Amino acid sequence: QVQLVESGGGLVQAGGSLRLSCAASGRTFSSRPMGWFRQAPGEDREFVAAISWNAGNTLYADSVKGRFTISRDNAKNTVYLQMNYLKPEDTALYYCAAKEPYYKLSSSDDTYNYWGQGTQVTVSS
Repeated sequence: QVQLVESGGGLVQAGGSLRLSCAASGRTFSSRPMGWFRQAPGEDREFVAAISWNAGNTLYADSVKGRFTISRDNAKNTVYLQMNYLKPEDTALYYCAAKEPYYKLSSSDDTYNYWGQGTQVTVSS
């Protein structure tokens, strides 16, 4: 069992930055690929970024490439999402998610088994 707790969301002006964190419980974090997803009101949940268990590979949605960076610190059981040059369309509830150990990266939310409760990001214009 893995428990995930996101933090770092808030209100920011367009062009600003935020850094989201996701703290994981358990001893298997370092073997799990991790992902960030987001869901805006009235919209489907969408993929944002993912990182392999050893941080050797990353994957990004086209809409955030060049602006967002996913990273992880396995010693701290934490995955991060650095978000720069934020836009109003980035406004959403952001979730982190974990896959089973050593699985391949993917952008499909149905391949992730554990989810946090989310942290709200609001970008004003």
